[in-house]
Amino acid sequence: MKIKRDDVRNIAIIAHVDHGKTTLVDNLLKQSGVFRENQDVQERVMDSNDIERERGITILSKNTAVYYNNTKINIIDTPGHADFGGEVERVLKMVDGVILVVDAFEGAMPQTKFVLKKALELELPVISCINKIDRPDARPDEVIDEVLELLMDLGASDAQLDCPFVYASAKTGYAVMDLADEPQDMKPLFETILSYIPAPQGDPEAGTQVLISTIDYNEYVGRIGIGKVDNGSIRVNQEVVLVNEHNPEKQDHVKISKLYEFDGLSKVDVTEASIGSIVAISGIADIHIGDTICSPEHPEPIPFQKISEPTIAMNFLVNDSPLAGQEGKYVTSRHIRDRLMRELNTDVSLRVEETESADCFKVSGRGELHLSVLIENMRREGYEFAVSKAEVLYRTDDRSRKLEPMEIAYVDVPEEFAGSVINKLSERKGELQGMSLAGDGSNRLEFHIPARGLIGFRGEFLTITKGNGVLNTTYDGYGPYKGDIDYRKQGSLIAFEAGEAVTYGLFSAQDRGTLFIKPGEKVYSGMVIGQNGKPEDIELNVCKTKHLTNTRSSSADEALKLTPPKILSLEQALEFINTDELLEITPSSLRIRKKILNPRDRKRAAKSV
Repeated sequence: MKIKRDDVRNIAIIAHVDHGKTTLVDNLLKQSGVFRENQDVQERVMDSNDIERERGITILSKNTAVYYNNTKINIIDTPGHADFGGEVERVLKMVDGVILVVDAFEGAMPQTKFVLKKALELELPVISCINKIDRPDARPDEVIDEVLELLMDLGASDAQLDCPFVYASAKTGYAVMDLADEPQDMKPLFETILSYIPAPQGDPEAGTQVLISTIDYNEYVGRIGIGKVDNGSIRVNQEVVLVNEHNPEKQDHVKISKLYEFDGLSKVDVTEASIGSIVAISGIADIHIGDTICSPEHPEPIPFQKISEPTIAMNFLVNDSPLAGQEGKYVTSRHIRDRLMRELNTDVSLRVEETESADCFKVSGRGELHLSVLIENMRREGYEFAVSKAEVLYRTDDRSRKLEPMEIAYVDVPEEFAGSVINKLSERKGELQGMSLAGDGSNRLEFHIPARGLIGFRGEFLTITKGNGVLNTTYDGYGPYKGDIDYRKQGSLIAFEAGEAVTYGLFSAQDRGTLFIKPGEKVYSGMVIGQNGKPEDIELNVCKTKHLTNTRSSSADEALKLTPPKILSLEQALEFINTDELLEITPSSLRIRKKILNPRDRKRAAKSV
């Protein structure tokens, strides 16, 4: 018989990128007494890894728990970016309701729609939290209308449409039920969670059932499965069986060696957990997302949606350039393979395949950002390797037609840039689906576009909109192949010989295009040192020094004025490289190079295509 467990609530916080989810969790933690009065707590305490903190985005969902009025509230902070949407889909299986955070100025954005749709499909009750109401340009009343419109568009039930609205300023640390109320603290939000989010239900007398929705990884204990106890209870030293709805063959008999629950930012050891508890389980080597931990007497898996398939892939290769092995700590194919396989422990949207070459691995993910975060992490850990240009993964349908992943791109731009953006995206096979006015008076354009049409576009987009445009995308399944796309109109400037770049050589090279390197940098034959203003590749000698003459002039070299080079970030370099180029990645350098370094072999290969 199912019963409710009133002393627990399980919620997920969902929102578009940068609408304030993580800051909201910060304040719920602070005001529930998780931290000491005098404790110095950094902002966005839940964004625990360096890249999350630097970029201001959440990449991995995080679990925490707070206590309010003797009720334990398990909170899951989810990512807002489309590339990490797989994380959102999974963690929603652990909760009984969601808090939808919407920026009081920006309003409902594309990713708001994506995450809300997932919650509504699972019939979860929604609390709408209109955040950043203290912004001078906030428009909370209009945003409420946008949220209600979105709920209706997504087919919300009457109960979901009747959701409570809470106004908040996560940064200042207060929430109110009415804009006329005096702001004090987060109490109104806590009260709304207790009254509106249902308590978890389950049968305490039934056999154990725990669906694993997230995997954590720890060097010391290995894989840690995180999930909610749906039925029965789970305890340390219990004999259980692992089953999986999508893998009927799986029937692994294992023992629970360690059991944890979340308390604030830490995990605490427990000996037993009952229905509604969110637990972490370590000591099971072969535990995967989607597995159900059951009693051996009733091995019944809990239904679980399949993980979103990757849509984009790139090759990770051992660096074989003339400068290889000088800056990295881990450089061999074994090092790279072990690191990629370790990433599979926690990132279920990633695929790693071995290729015919022992030095090359095909890595597939959900998007450019997904793969660039992995590359950046490996780089910081001391790995040195090379990657190819990202390419989409094609499929064929039952009539052998070629299909490719499609995206819906939402573009918010001031009116004067709308024409340029429409032209550029049309060149990349984008089809304009709609045009409307956004909340701040800018144009909102909606495009249906192949995923490969967006590869390398973000940098160009920021240039044509002078940094004033916002581009958001959501995956829209596979569609018929749209034809060839010309990614790059400009060619590369290529170093002709190995050596050290000098001012004199760079001065004569800079007339040909934009340089990527400074004087004193090491170069080698076949290395890309800049972008040509014209479509073809040009080879240049940037190590060339001035011929010495008997005439000495101290001011001659000083008069050579170099334009500052364009130093590419990792994202910009991944966007820039062409299909015949590689990006060489070391802990301290990013170098673009041709796949074939020898100029004669390169010309021969180009002719044979």
